[in-house]
Order: sequence, then C-alpha cells, then structure tokens
Amino acid sequence: MTDNTSPPSRPLVWLMILFGALVALVGLGLAGGGAMLIARDGSWYYLLVGLALIASGVQIARGAPSGAVIYLIAFALTVIWAFWEAGLDFWALHARIFTFLCALVAVLALHPLTLRRAGRPALSGAMLGLAAVALVAVVGMGWGMFIPHGQHNFDVAAGTTPAPADAPKDWRSYGANGDENRFAALDQITPETVQDLEVAWTFHTGDTPVSPNGGGAEDQGTPLQVGTDLFFCTPNNTVISINATSGVENWRHDFPTETRTWVRCRGMAYFDATAPLPTPSLPGATPVTPVTLPEGESCERRIFMNTIDAVLVALDADTGALCAGFGTDGTVDLKQGLGDAQAPLYSLTSPPTLAGTTVVVGGRVADNVALDMPGGVMRGFDVITGDMKWAFDPGNPSDRDAPAGQSAYTRSTPNVWAPMTYDADSNTVFMPVGNAAIDLWGVERTPEDEKYGASMLALDATTGNEKWVYQTVHHDLWDFDVPMQPTLIDFKGTPALVFGTKAGQVFVLDRLTGQPLTEVQEVAVKAATIPDEKYSLTQPKSVGMPQIGAELLSEADMWGATPFDQLMCRIIFKGYRYEGLFTAPDTDVSLSFPGSLGGMNWGGLSYDPTANTIFINDMRLGLWVQMSEQEAGAAASNGSEAVNTVMGGVPLKGTPYSVNKNRFLSPLGIPCQEPPFGTLTAIDMDSQSVAWEAPLGTVQDTVLFGMKMRLPMPVGMPTIGGSLATQGGLIFFAATQDYYLRAFDSATGKEVWKARMPVGSQGTPISYISEEDGRQYIVISAGGARQSPDRGDDLIAYALPES
Repeated sequence: MTDNTSPPSRPLVWLMILFGALVALVGLGLAGGGAMLIARDGSWYYLLVGLALIASGVQIARGAPSGAVIYLIAFALTVIWAFWEAGLDFWALHARIFTFLCALVAVLALHPLTLRRAGRPALSGAMLGLAAVALVAVVGMGWGMFIPHGQHNFDVAAGTTPAPADAPKDWRSYGANGDENRFAALDQITPETVQDLEVAWTFHTGDTPVSPNGGGAEDQGTPLQVGTDLFFCTPNNTVISINATSGVENWRHDFPTETRTWVRCRGMAYFDATAPLPTPSLPGATPVTPVTLPEGESCERRIFMNTIDAVLVALDADTGALCAGFGTDGTVDLKQGLGDAQAPLYSLTSPPTLAGTTVVVGGRVADNVALDMPGGVMRGFDVITGDMKWAFDPGNPSDRDAPAGQSAYTRSTPNVWAPMTYDADSNTVFMPVGNAAIDLWGVERTPEDEKYGASMLALDATTGNEKWVYQTVHHDLWDFDVPMQPTLIDFKGTPALVFGTKAGQVFVLDRLTGQPLTEVQEVAVKAATIPDEKYSLTQPKSVGMPQIGAELLSEADMWGATPFDQLMCRIIFKGYRYEGLFTAPDTDVSLSFPGSLGGMNWGGLSYDPTANTIFINDMRLGLWVQMSEQEAGAAASNGSEAVNTVMGGVPLKGTPYSVNKNRFLSPLGIPCQEPPFGTLTAIDMDSQSVAWEAPLGTVQDTVLFGMKMRLPMPVGMPTIGGSLATQGGLIFFAATQDYYLRAFDSATGKEVWKARMPVGSQGTPISYISEEDGRQYIVISAGGARQSPDRGDDLIAYALPES
C-alpha cells in the first residue's frame, strides 16, 4: 500500500464496502437490542453505539473518511463509559472494550484505502502505526485473559508455625479430625517444595460413574486413612481398603444397587473399640455411654457407610467382612419407620457421623417431588450392636422412640442430607438441616417445619435431646438448605462452630447456646403473590462476616464474551423480577442469585488454626424460577436434583403448582453475571475480613456447543467439593470444572502448583504421613467434574520423591 492519492483497485474497494457493511450490520444488531433494553428501562449505551456504528459502517462503505472518525469517537466514548460503569475490574472492562478494540485495529489499518478512495493522501505510515498501537493493546488484553484476576488485601500467617512432632498424622473422619477442619498439621510439602510433587500411585476402583444431567452416578468421595490403610467408597457403594503407601488393594466389599438416580457416596465413618472414649469437658455435657465388644468378636476397627438404598452397614476394617453383631448381619435398614421411602425419594449421600459410641445418620429426602414424602428423622445407633438409641423426628421432637406398629415418623419434615459434626467436648452433634419436602411452596408447612427448616440443630449425642436450634432462613422458599458440615473453632476464647450457606452467608455460632458470635441482622424482604403463602418479611443476614458471592446484582454486573451476549444478558436480567438475595418465587419469572446450587455447598470449608483463617470455595450461579399452575393429580418427578436445571416444568405433586428452574446463562451458555463464577476465599477470623480471593479453575475443559474450549483462561468456575489446608502453608483444591489438582499459597492465595488429572474431580483432597515410608501424601479421587462428559475411576496419590 503506497502513500499516494491513486484510487485503490476494485477488489480493495469491494473489501471496504464489505467491511463497512459488516460494521453497519453489527451496529444494527446493537441498536435493535439497545432499543429492547431501553424498553425495559435499561442503559441507552447500546442504542447509541449501535447508531454510531451504523453511521460509521455506511460511511466506510461509501468511501467517506468520516466513517473512521465516527468509529474513533464511538470507541473513545465506549472506553470512558466502560471505566465509568466497571471501574478497574479486568473482566468487566474486557467484555466492554475488547471486541471494539479488535475492530479498531481493522478500521485504522484499512483507513488508508478510504483516504485513497476520497482522493486524499493515504497516510499509510501514520495509520498503520496507530493500528500497531491498538494491536499491542489487543495483545495485552488477550494476555490478561490468561492471568488470574483475584483480590489480595493482606497476607495471613499460614505456614509460619512448624508442625508439632505429636500432631495427628492420619485422616480418621470425613473432615480430617474431630473439629472437621480439613486441616493436616503436616509440613513436609510447602510452597517451596510443592513443585517436586509427583504421582506416587494411582488406583482404579473399577466404578466409573455415569451422570446424565448430573442426576445419575457421580464420584464425590473423600477417603479415610488410618495407620497403613486407606478406605474409600465408590459412587455405587463399593467399599475398598487400599495400602496407603503402595496403593495396593487390601479388600473390597460391594453393595449392589438397582438405583440409578442421584447415586453417590461422599464418605464413611471409622470407629476403634480399643481407643479411649471421649470425655466431655464443657458445662452441661452428658457422658459418653461405654460399650463392650463381646469376647472373641471381630470388628474391633469398624468402617460405617450409608448405602444409596438407605442401609447402614458396618464392616471389619481389617477384612472387609460385615460385622455380624451389628444390626442384622452387619446392616441396619434405615427405611424402618419411614413408610413409603424407596430410593431415590429417600437415600443417603453423606457419611454417617461417629459421635462417641453412637453412629448418627440423617437422610436425603428428594427435593420438590411431592408434598407427601418420607420424613427427615435423625437417628442414633449403638456403635457395637446397631440398636437404635434415639430418634429425633422434626415433626414430633419430644419423642425419642421408633414408631409403633405400622405408624411412621412424621412425613415430609425437614431433613439432614449434609454431613454432621460431633463435638467431643460437649457430646453434641451439630446437624445442618434442610427443608420440608417441597422447597418452593410452603402453604401447608407445620409450625415444626417452620422451626427446624434451614437451621443448625444441636442434639445431645447420648440422648438425642435438643440443645438448641438456630435458623438461617425463615420460611425458606429458595432451597437454601444449610448444606455443609460445620467446623469447630475457638472464636476469641469461645468454643464456636462456623459454616457457610447456599445463600452466601457465613455464620459463627456459640457451641453451647447456638447464639451468633458475629453480627446478624434481620433485613426486610418482599413477599410475592402466591395465595395463602406465609411469607416472612424479614430474613437473617450475617453482616458480621463477609458475604461470599452474594452481592446485589445490577444491570452493570451483566457480562458476555461479546457485546451481543452481554447485551442479551442485560435484556434478560431486566426482564426478570429481581429484588436481591431473597427474591421470592412466583408465577412470573424471577431471578434467584445465588441460586439453590450455591453459594456454598456440601464441600465444607477448611480452617488453619495456626493462622486462625478459614478457606471457603463457592459457586456463583444464578437460577431463574417460574411457578405455573397445574391440574390436580399431576405425576411426581423422579427425585433427581436435575430438577434444579434444564428439566422444563416439574410438577410439585400435591400442590397447585409446577416449577421451572434453569441457569441464568447468556445465549452462549456462559453465566450472565461477570466472573469469577467460583472462587477460593481466605477469611481472617481475627478481623472477620477477606484476606484474599482467588478464581478457581479455567475454561480449558469446558464444553461449549459440543466442543472443549481448551483455553486455560482462569475466569473462576463453579466448584463442588472441598479444600484441604496444611500446616505447610498450602491449600489443595481439585473440584473445579477443569482437570487439575491445584495448590495455593495459603498466605497469599497465589497458585504455586498444579497437576493434570485424567478427568476432573468433585472430591476433597486428604493428606497424611505414611507409617511405612514417612512421606506426606496428598490423595484425591478423580471420577469426573460436574457438567463434564469425561468420567473415570482414579484415586491418585501424590508425594515428594523418596530421598
């Protein structure tokens, strides 16, 4: 291209005409969408920039130099608008600027042709120089897409205290130890040595889960490790014992099932009859009942598992044989006293809880299937005999006995599907409680349903008597169950428990009284218009702790990979009824953010007591919800949690309504609100403030339109599963949408290591010291990530090289 005034060739003229038409066509689309947005009381920007692009494109096609000038002015105003609306947030700015910046390169590079068509000097050098500058900016923003954009407010003291020589070296319970803090007081592996981690062994369980729409079998398991043995349960409830150092199988015990809906096993419990019994020390604690193992009987060491078919089993940890003296030949049928309670309408996905000499179980009652469902009774069984010691029926809370004859526990009561925590100091079981059987319609809920729904419940482990109950949501219509096992901490000298909720709230409660130790406010919320619904006009909000992924969305928070899907997300958002966190469902289309998937879910949190810091992972997925009137007698759904998405209208049997719930996504299938969509957050419990927040995961293995994206952009993806904190100053996490186990520096949140796995994971890593070689191991189950087509049966152990 020479710097002269001679007209360009006909092909080049046609190139400019086509380019101008393309710019005008983009402008036409933005202007049309912008007019729709204005009609919904949204931003005028898209209409105005669309009109500018139409004018620019027409002028470029005509060969008028003013076309580039119009584009430059529109681009400059776009940049000003982007910073005014988004501040310095990289992903928000990227969505607003990047596409127009790429187009700017083309406008500047081709402008000499327009000048020549107009008979003016081409100014090729100047125009190409400006285009090169714009191209450098494009490369810079493109490079930024592959850099994590979190926040770092201050360092925490993690990793500064050496692990004591007498620190526990096993992983004996679901959350590591009695405090259920997912913390390993081990420091062989540090931010300095983690780069040397290598695969020590890989074990294949032989159970590869199949999960259509997330409603089938999924691997979500966390192993146990005691001494030389590691214990694991597969999605279809095969229990396997493995040598913890070599990865060689010791034994396995299968529990075949015909159930195909919502099949998983998250963990198990361990009991050693030769170990000393807990001795409660806090005021008012009842003693732990001593037990005696009959002379000559095996099963001194026991593994307890709930099957998906609602059977509690006790296995000899040394042989895998059923413990014959427990229940009926080693099993207890948990459907007894429940009436009609077949899987998957009633099942158990979380591990039993060992509470002194009592094995405590809850039960998952399928959500939003029917008004008449099994009850959510919680029960305690003798750890040796399997005899029921007590029952707590949320519909009849004063009775500790099993129902007589053909009667049943109260139907459709709130249930405990998530893992529980036992406090040996007070002999108390802390239970995260869900809701009555229908989450979204509460007209017929009883006073007991209203009391226990969406609460943390404390029961005496020996008697089953209620100590206290604390409710996190009043008259829950959002499926905001308390979803996770609480973690026991010392909070400024007070024995406390801390847990997160699906609503993005973090609560800190006094273990003895259940009263909040950080500020909780009752905030005003709005009712909807479902007839006879008993709306609560206030809701508790834990303002004394950080809100995790529960910000109030606005139109400016909408995001997209292109201006078009960002515009569409704005139009969609402005078409929903949205009143904040507690937007009640109705027959219109409302937005619930975070939705019933979370916020935070069953993976729990990890806690480093040496740094007094908790680490929480979350998912930031909104759901749109619409209730529709239905005819009486509508059939029930199949009990799959996939009713939360992509199922169309799902009947709520026994109620006047069906419900349609789906993810709040752009036309490209990307969450409509701006990234991150999942994070790892460190909260300093001394100041109750966020130390740092890091995005979790990339879109590398995300399937979009049937193809993997294969781009390691760390936007932060929805997470399920939990984290592992170590005294070496690391946080390990695997349960993202890509196929990596990662390690973060727990002081700063910086990713310091990652290892590619064969498939993704929904499990929680564990860590222990091998009795045989003295090395610290990190073990993770990789059976497949949520929303991924790839599935596996891998249990992978990592360790530093043998010296």
